[in-house]
Amino acid sequence: MARRLTAAALSLLSLLTFTACTDGDAQQQPTGTDPSPRIVVASGQDVTGKNGIRQQLIDAWNAKEGEHGYRARLVELPGSADQQRSQLLGALQSGSAEYDVVNLDVTWIPEFADAGLIRPLSDTAVKDPGDLIKSVDSTSYWDGKRYAVPFNSDAGLLYYRKDHLVKASASRTDLGEDVSWDELRELLGPLDDAGIKDYEAIWTTQLAPYEGRTVNAIEAFASAVPGFRITDDDGEYVATEEQLTAGVSELRERTASPYALDGSSEFREAESLSAFAEGRTTFLRHWPYVYPTLHETFGGNLGVARLPGKSVLGGQNLAVTSSTSEQRAAKAAELIAFLTDPDSERCLLRAGFAATRTSAYEEPGTAPECGHAPAYAEGPSASPGGESTARLAPDRMADGTSYSREILLPALSEAVHRPRTPLYGAVTHTITTELDALYGPPKGPGGSRPGDAEVAKSLDEALNEILPG
Repeated sequence: MARRLTAAALSLLSLLTFTACTDGDAQQQPTGTDPSPRIVVASGQDVTGKNGIRQQLIDAWNAKEGEHGYRARLVELPGSADQQRSQLLGALQSGSAEYDVVNLDVTWIPEFADAGLIRPLSDTAVKDPGDLIKSVDSTSYWDGKRYAVPFNSDAGLLYYRKDHLVKASASRTDLGEDVSWDELRELLGPLDDAGIKDYEAIWTTQLAPYEGRTVNAIEAFASAVPGFRITDDDGEYVATEEQLTAGVSELRERTASPYALDGSSEFREAESLSAFAEGRTTFLRHWPYVYPTLHETFGGNLGVARLPGKSVLGGQNLAVTSSTSEQRAAKAAELIAFLTDPDSERCLLRAGFAATRTSAYEEPGTAPECGHAPAYAEGPSASPGGESTARLAPDRMADGTSYSREILLPALSEAVHRPRTPLYGAVTHTITTELDALYGPPKGPGGSRPGDAEVAKSLDEALNEILPG
């Protein structure tokens, strides 16, 4: 029974991670023959799958067409986040695609704003701005102006197998916010000796040479150095070689063998998720969107906690392009206000995204109801036919903890930013490249690797070359 469950779960996980991380066919742009005016929204692929929550929210807007006179069309861009960024930059700079709204990674806002590709937004694009989580909303600004509205957020979480901890006779199987990396490392011996089938290492994460490596690095740096930042609010370089040395030491320690699973240095989201689902690790660092599927797979044996130390803030924000006309821009701002209103944010939370509004995390019965997307309403009665086909994980966990209010919301509120700079693409490329010294093939004498101070010195010099200040 367990083997059949695992196989079915892995099938679901493969579908989910394929949607999130791989190339696919992009929807075609609407042609000029369509007589109805349309607002075109460009976005990466939806991790909630075909006809996912983003499309359902677009459908809800279209159902109200008589009120606003414009329909909306979602265009999903294929490829990784880096490939989507390149596509959007190329399309907006060349004018080859008539996008009105773009769904941008939070790290891209300074770049697109500085290049004049998105326009400042008025208050009409934001309903009840005081309801937005402060740390999340801060990603919408550049140079003192609002250029976007948070759509869905993200923060790294720690997923774990309670059944593994029981077999290892761990002192506790429900981990709270005080869990530390030292406490996890102390489990190495008990887990090795527990005879757990398929178990290989304590944890896994995303360390391949892409954005996942940068995220893990920033989390380690910020955990090792209180208040650590690579750039200030103006995008100028403010880190020091000493700070980077402490950060590199922390990163090396938490990702070294035998703690991290062999192969993690080549893992992205899909590979790390599969390794955890197969039982090869007890712990997994991943994003909130995998919670519904993992809960469906492991039920009460799944645990979730805030990441030890600091977690990086992720997510996407909606912005209006500078190339669209003033009339269309006004309607695009209305669409953004609809897609990010309290009702929509509750729907996004129910679908597995991290909502950007504090009201979405209120107790059931007091929070917005998610009327825009009935499949993700609180109960099955709201769905057509009385039964929802969406994967909905219960908010209340086995130990009584509220996943959304006691784990996810605090993680978002206290998460740290990646560097805020129009040169973010160059910064993340530099970080991933310089950290090849830790994860790439050894290049030193006799296959040795450079020390922490040497790696930090090289990284400091490289960042100094590309960043002002």
